[in-house]
Amino acid sequence: MLDFRHSINTTKTIFRYFILFVVSVFFLFSCSSKQQVDLIVHNALVYTVDSTFSNAESFAIKDGKFVAVGKNEDILNKYDANEIIDAEGKAVYPGFIDSHCHFYGYGEGLQELDLVGTKSFEEVIEKVVEYSKTNKSDWIVGRGWDQNDWDVKEYPTRYELEKLFPNTPVFLERVDGHAAIANGTALKKANIGIDTKISGGVIEVGLITKEEGEKYDWLKFEYGGETKPIQYPLSIPSGILVDNAVDLIKTKIPKPSKESIKQSLLAAQKDCFAVGLTTVDDAGLEKIIVDNIDELQKSGELKMRIYAMLTDNKENKDHYLKTGPYKTDRLNVRSFKFYADGALGSRGACLLQPYSDKPEGQGFLLSKPEHFDSAAVMMREYGFQMNTHCIGDSAVTLILSQPLLWVLLQKSPEASFAKARSMRWRIEHFQVSTKNDIFNLKSSGIIPSIQPTHATSDMYWAKDRLGSERVKYAYAYNDLLNRAGMVAIGTDFPVENINPMYSFYAAVSRKDLKGFPEGGFQMENALSRENTLRGMTIWGAYANFEEKEKGSIEVGKFADFVIMEKDIMKCNIDEVPKTKVVYTFVNGEKVYSNKN
Repeated sequence: MLDFRHSINTTKTIFRYFILFVVSVFFLFSCSSKQQVDLIVHNALVYTVDSTFSNAESFAIKDGKFVAVGKNEDILNKYDANEIIDAEGKAVYPGFIDSHCHFYGYGEGLQELDLVGTKSFEEVIEKVVEYSKTNKSDWIVGRGWDQNDWDVKEYPTRYELEKLFPNTPVFLERVDGHAAIANGTALKKANIGIDTKISGGVIEVGLITKEEGEKYDWLKFEYGGETKPIQYPLSIPSGILVDNAVDLIKTKIPKPSKESIKQSLLAAQKDCFAVGLTTVDDAGLEKIIVDNIDELQKSGELKMRIYAMLTDNKENKDHYLKTGPYKTDRLNVRSFKFYADGALGSRGACLLQPYSDKPEGQGFLLSKPEHFDSAAVMMREYGFQMNTHCIGDSAVTLILSQPLLWVLLQKSPEASFAKARSMRWRIEHFQVSTKNDIFNLKSSGIIPSIQPTHATSDMYWAKDRLGSERVKYAYAYNDLLNRAGMVAIGTDFPVENINPMYSFYAAVSRKDLKGFPEGGFQMENALSRENTLRGMTIWGAYANFEEKEKGSIEVGKFADFVIMEKDIMKCNIDEVPKTKVVYTFVNGEKVYSNKN
């Protein structure tokens, strides 16, 4: 009997071990059957920004691309990864695309004198003096002042700069880059005098009385002397240069070294990743900068994806019209940037009617109309996108007429409209327009590339410049969206702040960071949160011919994404500007983290 019981117990033990073995084998088999990937993000609120604007909870990444997007259990049961991130319910978005900025220029500015936020020309002078103590360059170069932020909202003159820096060239650009002040030494290097003429720009002059002139010793050396007494009143360049006149000085500033270019690009990248940008459209690049970008990307040092708009100059045309567009996973060179006019803040924007606050002027085109006509033909012929800076309504009207004229010349209007849309030409800024131009936008195929923070920066004085009727068709982002079907959103940094959250907030609330105005500026042209996010992601990708590889979190696309502290689609809109990035990923690689 004892032997029988022992036999039963032995059998039970063997059976238990057998079951355990089967379960273990099954478990091991199940684990080994999971697909290996590089990264899994789960427990997230994923805004895919796909065609249905759907949400997901998790995704898997392999070799720099999304391989699966879906529910937590589906991803975790099917995939295993060396790195798994629990997003703790946080919102995840496609990597933000800045559709119009000056990436290299921003980085270059980090090495120069920063004048953003100065409240008077006296403060500008103080900063220049302080900067000069440590400046190692032969020039003093800075950028960022804006006379519209000063109590005295007039252009300054160079006279104080002459007293302080009689032998050092000083060149200080306005925040938008469309105006600058230069001292006499800088003017001399560019051979700028009272008789210098410039097309598409202004060299401002001013009259100095004898009483004023006797304050400045430098005048007798520059304009007179013991043998040649100064004849008062004396008319001399005031130091203010607008639009094309600015370039007369810029061409005389020593070119940066290769190491300096590298430092500028990497410094810009660091700041961009910290605010969630994974692609930037750099609006106006020289070939030497594009070459350096390509080299640094190939070495792995520069990871930012860059859509390069080439500067409209001879060197770029001679090279790129011969070789054609150039494309890698991180660099896309297939567009040229043209300037139709200047900026509204410096009154260089070309208007159909005179400025309301300066009736004697209505701005000017930076090139003759035929230049843009021939450029349009050239861009079509060589397969490059035409992206044109247009601030004033006259400039917008001029550029909109070109694709429309081209369409009208075709035998098949329907086929021509499709062709016009396929070229994806862009108007950069599209700031001031007319009701008729907004209406015609749909048939032109042109994509409006807008910067929402321009509206909230300019709203304090835009009505003064344009008048109460004309301002209604300025910064009309929702009207542009309704006619064009999309808008590409950027910041125009360093003209505005680099942070895309400021753009999101301005687009939706139409307020500045002070919460002004209480009810929002021209709220009929505010954008919805959903359309704003599209403009910062998938529509930006489309404007770059890149919608099949980025702009949404979908299988097969580059794994560029951002995890944010708060959900900008649901939180109080006033919290958006203060919302920080937790992680930024490019190609599945973590390029920024605010976690220590």
